[in-house]
Amino acid sequence: MKTVSALYRHPIKGHGRQELAHVFLEVGQVFPFDRRWAVAHDASKITIGPQDWAHCLNFSRGAKAPALMAMTADYNETTEKLTLNHPDLPTITMNPDNAEDAARFINWVQPIMPENRAKSNTLVRANGHGMTDQKHPYVSINTTASLTELSHKADTNMSIHRFRGNIWLDNAKPWEEFDWIGKTIRIGKAVLKVAAPITRCLATTVDTETGLRDVETLEILQQHWGHKDFGVFAAVIEAGNINLNDTAEVL
Repeated sequence: MKTVSALYRHPIKGHGRQELAHVFLEVGQVFPFDRRWAVAHDASKITIGPQDWAHCLNFSRGAKAPALMAMTADYNETTEKLTLNHPDLPTITMNPDNAEDAARFINWVQPIMPENRAKSNTLVRANGHGMTDQKHPYVSINTTASLTELSHKADTNMSIHRFRGNIWLDNAKPWEEFDWIGKTIRIGKAVLKVAAPITRCLATTVDTETGLRDVETLEILQQHWGHKDFGVFAAVIEAGNINLNDTAEVL
């Protein structure tokens, strides 16, 4: 029986992961507070203020700034405070919707940003669903079995954090998640419709402990499986709670 082994959200797109013990998924929504904020850079077309969904090219992210991948996050929904940690920076706690705090955050992150990339400029809040890589309000589902297979081909034990997923499932068969596309899956009390594979980017080539590129993940996927996909996107069609160790069943 497939079971939930990890739950994660990423409050600021590309800037830290937060592990959760449980989550309530709403119909037609992303993970709560997942990619709720994003960091627009100097070359983006983002204006100041809350934003409708925009393409990831408008934002600072791990694909272009690998050091960001070593960041962790802890967002408190009650206090509306977000704490960020990075091995090369002091800990910062701030309210992402407070202009002064947002400016302080932008200054805080500058030392780990590449000099040859557009400079991080503004922290923006997403209207509606989060600033995920897809315009649709999807949740991402990944399996540890597929990660084990990929790690074997890469000859290294890769962390789940490279893939910035929301839901991780144990006890699946390697790559069986691609067979779920077009089907529904019940995870805990929630039901999701699996929509599409997730085509991966250079962020997955980064060691999430050091923030340095170390594995040619995309080349390995292409060489051995003929694509650059890992994990699947799914839409929530029945609301419900998901807890660690809950079961998952393809319907």
